[in-house]
This record gives sequence, structure tokens and C-alpha cells, in this order.
Amino acid sequence: MRLVAAMAAQEPAATAAIGQGPLLGLTVATIVIVIVLIAWAKLHPLIALILGSAVLGLGSGLGAESTVAEFVDGLGGTIGDIGLLIALGAMLGQLLNVSGAADRLVDRFVHAVPERAIPWAMAAIAFLIGLPLFFEVALVLVFPIIVLVVRRTGVPLLKVAIPALAALSLLNGFLPPHPGPLLAVSAFDADLGLTLLYGLIVAIPTVIIGGPLLGNVLARVVPSPPVESLPYDRRDENDDEGNDEKDGAGKGSGGARVAAREKPALRVPSIGATLATMLLPIVLMLVRAIAELVLPEGNAARRFAETIGEPTVALLAGCLLAMVTFGLATGMGRQKVSGVMGSGLPLVAGVILIVGAGGGFKNTLVATGVGDTIAELTRDLGLPALVLAWLLAALIRIAVGSGTVAIITTAGLLAPLATGMDPSNAALLALAVGAGSRFGSHVNDAGFWMVKEFLNLSVKDTFRTWTLMDCVVSLVAGAGVVALGAVVG
Repeated sequence: MRLVAAMAAQEPAATAAIGQGPLLGLTVATIVIVIVLIAWAKLHPLIALILGSAVLGLGSGLGAESTVAEFVDGLGGTIGDIGLLIALGAMLGQLLNVSGAADRLVDRFVHAVPERAIPWAMAAIAFLIGLPLFFEVALVLVFPIIVLVVRRTGVPLLKVAIPALAALSLLNGFLPPHPGPLLAVSAFDADLGLTLLYGLIVAIPTVIIGGPLLGNVLARVVPSPPVESLPYDRRDENDDEGNDEKDGAGKGSGGARVAAREKPALRVPSIGATLATMLLPIVLMLVRAIAELVLPEGNAARRFAETIGEPTVALLAGCLLAMVTFGLATGMGRQKVSGVMGSGLPLVAGVILIVGAGGGFKNTLVATGVGDTIAELTRDLGLPALVLAWLLAALIRIAVGSGTVAIITTAGLLAPLATGMDPSNAALLALAVGAGSRFGSHVNDAGFWMVKEFLNLSVKDTFRTWTLMDCVVSLVAGAGVVALGAVVG
């Protein structure tokens, strides 16, 4: 994504004006302040994150102007990079929902998969979808399916969602062709094919442990939110909006509701049309990933693949196809198609702003240089290379909230260690960095807020589920890399 590329290309100009010890203490204190403001003072997360960024920037000596600039840059970059994807995904999700396509697809899924195997099937589906896609894009595509499966089967939300989240989270920072892992492969001059092979060997048991097995435990300990409270389950509101031009009924009136229900039933899209529409963005992004791996830079075919595989372009293509397959082809009029798609935007407006504020807070943390401080303090501990790689990446991820920044920083520091390594060890070192970069997602991570808002969890329960799951996935993957290193190293 553009934000990832920008972070890889340049370091923030501003840095903290205080010592290492005070900076670490201030970072911890600021994170605690944000959590207290939200969980105890009941302040809206958007306001709490703005105040937390102000405390961090001013306290570290960045200055008022730089603090505001860093926060705004992070917020704007995150919304520009992720917000549009969430919006397009919400529009696609609403058409999928209102047309009945999702219901038919989930019916087929539920009938084909025994209830006790549903978490395992969701982990497998998310694993396949997450291989070529960024976490945010994959979550937007998978989430409506999670909601409909829960509604249809009555299985607790967390029991279905955690397996999918475990797969998406791990793949985003652990396996090529995602940007972070590719950066580590490049920094250590590792063999890409070997890294992918070793990564798959570790990833499969990691997703099983951090997904279906952990999800089963968490579903017993943490109460799942009612499915009716989730964004993509509000069907009745959507059916009332955007009626056909011939009705002439306005939004929100009782007449509109009656007219909508008296209209002839829509033709439900076929399973083939549904799968083709949902898979189109995935296929386009997969084509881009393959082209970037096998074609040289400057190649015309590669440039074309990079354009159509840009996440925003791919999701837009999916939306345009959905307007036909889930809209016009089912008997909806143009106005109703527009209304249904538009009805998805209010559901995610708050999510986009909170995720953006999380990106602003993260950018302020990065600007203070706390990640470099942690790297300097830990690189001389004398630990084995794989353990040191995991630990450095984990600590930086906790501090700055970005897995990509954690990978970039750790790979840059440990690149000299990889000099002269055989291909197996270089590949394992890249995987160890990726595993560590998944550890401890919390309030300084935009993904934390995405999951919180999508699943309608409290901050406390997001820590008890998402953060815990991320830690388990990271620890299991790290242990798997070390164990694999003992065998092939």
C-alpha cells in the first residue's frame, strides 16, 4: 500500500528531545492514559487518541507544530490507505447482503460443513483469502461472511471470528507476498521460495492453535456481542432505502417500507455469480502479487497488473461487478442499487475515523524514535539470532503499533547478521522477524480499532480477544521458526 511504501522510503523528520529512559516511560504512560480515557472515563476513542498523541508529542519534545503535523499525516495517510477500502467493502457487503447472495452462499456453506467444523472452515477460507491480500482488505471481504454464518448457525461470534482473524493477522506479517515479509527477505538476501515453504510449514499449525483452538476457549470466557449489533446485520434498514425510480417513495417514510415489502421478490444471484463477484478483487490482487514476483520492473504487463491489482482499484472493480450481479441482474432499479450501496457508508463512518486516529497515534509514536531506542537497547543482549530477531520485532511492534515499521527497523539492524548465512538460516531469520511483528496489537494499532468496531467489542474485550490472539499467534509462530531452525539449520 502507499502508506507502507512511504514508511519504508523515509523516516520521520522529527525526533524526541528527551533521553531513552524518559521516552520509554512516557510511551508506556501515554498508552495507559489512552486506555484509561476510553475504558474508565468513557471518552470516545477518537478524542482519546487525539489527546494521547498530544501528551506523547508535547511530552517527548516534538513540539506542538510537529505533533499536530505527525498526527494529521498519520490520520490522513491511514484514512487514504484504509478508509476507502473499508468504504468500498461496506458498499459491496451491503449489496451482497440485501440481494440475498450472501444468504444463499452461507446456506450452501452451512449445509456442507458440520457445525463443529465451522471454525476450522472459516480459518481455511480466511487463510486462502489472506494469502494475496492486505489484512484490511481481507477483513472487509471476510467479515460479512462471518456475520451471516453466525446469524444462520447460532455459533458464538468469537468462535467463528477468531479463527479467521488468526489466519489474516499471521499472513499479513509472516508470509510473502505481503510487503513486510518481502522487505525482510530482501534485507537478509533470503531465498523467496524457501522462505515461503518454511513459512507455510509454520503457519498452518500456528493458525490451528491461534484460531479454532483458541477461539473455542475465548468463546467460553468472553461473551460474544449479539449478531444484531454488527454493521452488516442491519438488513431491515437497507431494504427500506433506495427504492426503484417507479415507486417515487422517499427514504424513511412508512410508505416506503410498505412499498418495499410489497414489491416482487428479487431474483437471488446464483452461487457462481456470487463467487465470481467476491473473488474478482482477490484474483486481481493475486495477479499483481505474482507479476511483482516473476516480471522485471518496467515490464508493461507488470505495470498493468500493478494497476488492476492496486487494492482500491480491485475493490472498485468488485463493486462495479456487484452492481450488476447483485443489483441490476436481480431486478433492482438503478436508484435502489445506489441506495443500497450508500446505506453501507454510515455503518462504517465511525470505524474509518477511529482507525484513522489510531494511525495518527502510531505516526506520532514513530516520530518520537521510540522504536530505534528499543532496538539499540536490545541488540547487544547476546541472544541467538532467531530469538533476537523475534524479540526486537515484538518490542518495536508494541511500541509503535506497526508491524511493517517493526520489520523494517529489525531487518535493518540485523542485516549484518545475515551476511554469509546459508539460504535456510536467512529464510528462518526473515520468518522470525515476521513472527515477532505480529505480537501485542493494542491501542496504537489501527487494526486493533478495526477489529473492535467491526466486532462491536469493548476495549477490555478487544484486549482479551484480539490482542491475546495476536500474542498467541506470534509466540507459536516464533517457537515454530526456532524449532524448524533446529531441524534444518
